Amino acid sequence: MAVYNSLIDRGDASALMPEEYAKQIIKNVPQRSVVMQLARQLPNMNRAQQRLPILDTLLEAYFVAPTDTGKKQTGKVSWTNKYIHAEELAVIVPIPENVLADAEYDIFGEIRPLIEEAFGRAFDRAVFFGTTAPDSWPTNILEAATSAGNVVTAGGVDVDLYDDLLGDDGMLAKVETSGFDITGFVAPLSMRGKLRGVRTGEGVPIFVSSMQNGPNYMLDDRPILFPTNGSMDADQALMFGGDWSQLVYSIRQDITYKILTESVITDGNGVILHNLAQEDKIALRAVMRLGWEVPNPINAVKSVEAERYPFAAYLPKA
Repeated sequence: MAVYNSLIDRGDASALMPEEYAKQIIKNVPQRSVVMQLARQLPNMNRAQQRLPILDTLLEAYFVAPTDTGKKQTGKVSWTNKYIHAEELAVIVPIPENVLADAEYDIFGEIRPLIEEAFGRAFDRAVFFGTTAPDSWPTNILEAATSAGNVVTAGGVDVDLYDDLLGDDGMLAKVETSGFDITGFVAPLSMRGKLRGVRTGEGVPIFVSSMQNGPNYMLDDRPILFPTNGSMDADQALMFGGDWSQLVYSIRQDITYKILTESVITDGNGVILHNLAQEDKIALRAVMRLGWEVPNPINAVKSVEAERYPFAAYLPKA
């Protein structure tokens, strides 16, 4: 069931929290998001929309014939634009003043890491599955990979996990035939056990962890991340793999914490849920704005944009 926090009277906000809180959340949220750990971060946005020029046609070269008298041909390059749209991600946490007064520790200090994790989880879910994603954001990875034909269903290739992932028509091959090289994977924790038992025909595990460097899991020499922030839904996808340098994101520099003391908080129908002044409550409001995009530029392997995508998905058996 959707939860709405709206109609907040900005004029009633009492005080800004110290600037270092805002700086801290900018620094920590990327650590809480698996997408941000793998993707390429662009410079922070200074407006709501950022333009990304991408290559749209390839330049061709030609042999001159006959060698001595032939004419040299011309070539052309063109670009097109894609855009990153900064959208607002926010949460308000109401707390009774008596609870704050009686607490023996810093409640706001305890809440801040949870807000960072919530922001990271919300961003990852929107990117992977489109969960509550703004309309201005690009098509989520699962849907875009499906449209490009870059999906493999569990058991769909000779009922063999090795072939599903690494075979001629496996998940890695889907990305490679789009003209991209996989740089990493993301999978739910439930996939660890399945991967640990998989062997090649020679009996060599394909799922490797380094005893020297700790649990740095690898598949075909590419890292696998297993997020613990709840962003991966095993009912929708068992793994994503792709060229993460092709996924870019940018953070808008107006991230704030704010303490509200005189506001009312309503649901989506305007029903008042919290009247802070009357109920002796305060609320911590956290806001950040960010956006992402997959430029998916033309390459020499696959020139048709609708047929290429730098990510593939491994889907659960129906």
